[in-house]
Amino acid sequence: MSEFKKPRAIAIGGKGETKRLVIGGSEPISIQTMWKASLLGADLPAIARELSVLSSLGCDIVRFAVPDMESADALLALAEMTDVPLVADIHFDHKLALRCMDGNISKIRINPGNIGGKDRVRAVVEKARATGTPIRVGVNSGSLPSDLRDRVEKARETGYSLDTARAEALAEAAFREVALLDELNFDQVIVSMKASSVAETILANETFARSLDVPLHVGVTEAGPIIGGVVKSTLAFHSLLTRGIGSTVRVSLSDTVENEVIAAREILSECGLRAGGVRIVSCPRCGRNGFDVHGFVARWQTELLSLQKNITVAVMGCVVNGPGEGKHADIGITGVGDEVIIFKRGKTVRTVSVKSGIEAADRAFREELLTL
Repeated sequence: MSEFKKPRAIAIGGKGETKRLVIGGSEPISIQTMWKASLLGADLPAIARELSVLSSLGCDIVRFAVPDMESADALLALAEMTDVPLVADIHFDHKLALRCMDGNISKIRINPGNIGGKDRVRAVVEKARATGTPIRVGVNSGSLPSDLRDRVEKARETGYSLDTARAEALAEAAFREVALLDELNFDQVIVSMKASSVAETILANETFARSLDVPLHVGVTEAGPIIGGVVKSTLAFHSLLTRGIGSTVRVSLSDTVENEVIAAREILSECGLRAGGVRIVSCPRCGRNGFDVHGFVARWQTELLSLQKNITVAVMGCVVNGPGEGKHADIGITGVGDEVIIFKRGKTVRTVSVKSGIEAADRAFREELLTL
């Protein structure tokens, strides 16, 4: 029997049945990202189109910062343009949370400790109850209560493990926030405890999951640029998710929202927690290179990963890694001499002269892809 609590099921979606998504319970782990620009003056239809692309890549939920009432109004308008569940990220001003629940917002993210006292928390909870909107309590190392910050400083002075002290402080802060919502008889809660350290993130989530069945949103915050961020997220996710800790995830990167979603999708897939979809295998390229692997992957990655197909695509740089090593792939592409070769399950099905240009090779690849 696991030492960790099985998370209860929480349905997000607010007033919108089309946006309904269950987090926790026995449901698959959902993928989130956060929009990286202000909504003020934004082209909302363009954002809605981008949300469709993110959804096709495997994204289930998108969070937006709501620092002011104008942003809240823009988010409400955007919510009417998309079926993707949207989350309002609120700090300090509880009126922003109240405003967002006037429309089709799927979840509210708040830190009850920083929105101004129990009466304001109660107002948010009462409206959330009335609209069926769950609340995500977000705790991170930068917003700990003063007594918990003091506890961490004392640990530093005594030589106690700082990773452990910070993780314990994160978990304690989360316990307090959940206890406040329990007092208000509100249990439609999801919790996140995020640190920039993998060890702290793992320890905090372990501590919480031993005691409560509240679904956890897992992520390493401020994880860094794409390489460091993916490494940290992979380590944390594998340790937690494979033991049943975590119901929804975000890979936080100083990079694009698309790459956050793709990274999360790939991590879940390699952990055996998300099946299906297109799998791209590509060689790293070397001095034998006869085909521009990097350029092809850059052009095609989003389109391929958006396809609703369960296939493997091989992109190989030379004849050594081409049809031979890529023979397991449903379709692949490589180059030999002055020709681009397209193959299926190890057998060449099309050759295109290099002199015909990139567009001709891409067109031939697309034609063969459509026949799968």
